[in-house]
This record gives sequence, structure tokens and C-alpha cells, in this order.
Amino acid sequence: MNRLITTLFCALSFVHLGFSQQPKPEEIIRKMEERMRGETAQMELSMTIVRPRFTREISMRSWAKGEDYSLILITGPARDRGTAFLKRYKEIWNYLPTVDRMIKLPPSMMGQSWMGSDFSNDDLVRESSTINDFNHRILRSEKIDGLDCWVIESIPKPESSIVFSKIILWISKENFYHLRSENFDERGERVSTVVLSDIKTLGNRSMPTRMEMTPDDKPGHKTILVYTKAVFDEALTDDFFSVQNLKSIR
Repeated sequence: MNRLITTLFCALSFVHLGFSQQPKPEEIIRKMEERMRGETAQMELSMTIVRPRFTREISMRSWAKGEDYSLILITGPARDRGTAFLKRYKEIWNYLPTVDRMIKLPPSMMGQSWMGSDFSNDDLVRESSTINDFNHRILRSEKIDGLDCWVIESIPKPESSIVFSKIILWISKENFYHLRSENFDERGERVSTVVLSDIKTLGNRSMPTRMEMTPDDKPGHKTILVYTKAVFDEALTDDFFSVQNLKSIR
């Protein structure tokens, strides 16, 4: 969510920070992630899964602290309520209340669908690091919705467990909004696109509040995340992100 799952930013532009030359792509991505995550983030959001024959909506709450900790609690519908996901460093845990069972997810499951959506477990819980697990380079500048953006190519490092061969990111130059991503498979073919839009102020930060994932090979399929509430930089202890709390969080 996780990706998906965020606090944001009082980030200034590179011009205001005194950069006279084009910044490094790692600096751009770091500023974008500071805007979307901050020190801590507590969010309320909905996820709509669209299929040719049905539409399904899931509501949830999420908590995140830095890059190492995140927790997602499903609050609706009733049949899924209480299902929870926890990331602690490289460990991913899932609690299933219907069978009162705790499961540790192996790395092989990171590329699988999350809650039946078009997002993967890694997309939502973010086992990988956008900065540290990729090599980055700036390809060009391009406008999206009138905003001038850096277009950055991110290629996974050989030791990472990332399922994509590369990711292309569009990040606005003025406020470091993440506005678009394109994901590519090992053959170099695009497999999915993520578009972020509807910039609003949540908590004390401005951010895209709508994220739409569309797979290229599945006509009529898409998943939409909408952030509705947010609290940023409120203290959360490391103990909050414990396996014990995963079962009791409400």
C-alpha cells in the first residue's frame, strides 16, 4: 500500500535549495519519497478493484515509519475485516482473522496479487527500496498535466528480488510529485502503468490522492487507490510494528 502507503512533505524545489546543476536521480527520488512518507504516516484509504464483470471495494488503514516499518489493516468489507499485513525490515507477515493464523510471506510471494488487486505484495508493502535496490538515470524532461517532470529509469540491482526489469518514473520538478510509473518485464515489454492524480492537501501536506494501476495484458482490469485522511510525523514506536500487534490492531 504499500507502497502505497505514505507520509509526505514540506519539500522545497531544488532551485530553492540552491541546486544550480541538474540533481542526481537518487536525490529526486529521495525528495519524492519524503513527500509521500515523511518520518511517519497514518492513512485511511479505499481500494476499488475493477473487472469486466464486477467491481469490488476494500477500505483500510495504514501506518508507516520510515522505509523499514509498515502495517496495513483491512476495515471493510465485513468478510475481510481484521486482515492485516506487517513489514519489519525484510520480513512480511499476514494475519488472517477467519482462521486466526499468522503467515510469514516468503520472497517468492512478493510478485503475487495483493488482496486480488492489480497491485503486488511488494507494491503495497514495499519490501524493496526505491532508492537502494535500483540503479537510476535521468532520461529526459516531459510534461504531465502541465507539470514539468523528470523522467527517470530505474533498473533493479542484480542482488535484488524485484520482478520488473525496469521502472520508468515521472516526478514533477517543482514539488516532487510522483505522477506516473511504467513497469517492464524481463523482455523489456511494458506490463503495467500507474497514474497518480487529484493533488490535494491531506494533513499538512500536498500530495496526489488518487493512484490508478492498469495492467497492459488484461483489458477491463484496473485498481484504484484513493487516500481520504492522513496524519504525518506523529510519533510511532518500533514496537507498534510488532507481530503481536498485527493480531490485535483495530
